[in-house]
Amino acid sequence: MSRLDDLLTLNSWLLADMPMYAAQAATFPRDEVHQWRLFRSLVNVRQPGDASPAFLALQDHFLQEEIAAKGITDWHDLSPQEDGIYLWQGDITTLRVDAIVNAANSGMTGCYHPCHGCIDNAIHTYAGIQLRSACHAIMQAQGLPEPPGQAKLTPAFNLPCRYIIHTVGPIVQGELRERHRELLAACYRSCLQAAEARKLESLALCCISTGEFSFPHEEAAAIALREVRAYRSNGGACQVIFNVFSSLDREIYERLLS
Repeated sequence: MSRLDDLLTLNSWLLADMPMYAAQAATFPRDEVHQWRLFRSLVNVRQPGDASPAFLALQDHFLQEEIAAKGITDWHDLSPQEDGIYLWQGDITTLRVDAIVNAANSGMTGCYHPCHGCIDNAIHTYAGIQLRSACHAIMQAQGLPEPPGQAKLTPAFNLPCRYIIHTVGPIVQGELRERHRELLAACYRSCLQAAEARKLESLALCCISTGEFSFPHEEAAAIALREVRAYRSNGGACQVIFNVFSSLDREIYERLLS
């Protein structure tokens, strides 16, 4: 089948489970661009739950081809900025590494805003609907929202990494306070500890809390680098890749690493 055929089939199955969106879906033209946007919107709003083996097989095949088409980067092909520390600008869903970090919200089951630009939305979209169900199971067992500064590990499903480490960063509203700094540092420590506990060789860290949660970029990068350097100097074996998406963050990290 073609990419469009796959999308039409996947969207028809999703709409069969969510008929309340049928009228809106009917307004989307039947071309690849609009059907991909519809697919992403539907999986973004879909509640956690099982799906048929046929849906999962087609979804997994489709997403893996989409990621491959974007181009996969293997962390082994990167050059370190300093011992055990790398910098890479790109789409974290295309990075082949042992684990990536997802900047999650306290609900921990992903972003429900259709086609939102946050990293949480991108990771859940390309990992597949299995990720939301895995996160939901963790939260059901926990019984309360995820506090900032901790970390939870899940499989990565269709992503080229093996695991996703989810962490909730501090939300900065107004003045940046010491408590915000402490919680952000705790996020990085928790992610590094989770990687160390699994004996992972490589971990990609995103710019936690600097997007929707409004932590200032420069200070966030300084905190992240301080925690990673402390981890490495204390014998931490995991290789750390700072993943940045924007040129602003790349410039900040290049300056701090120089």
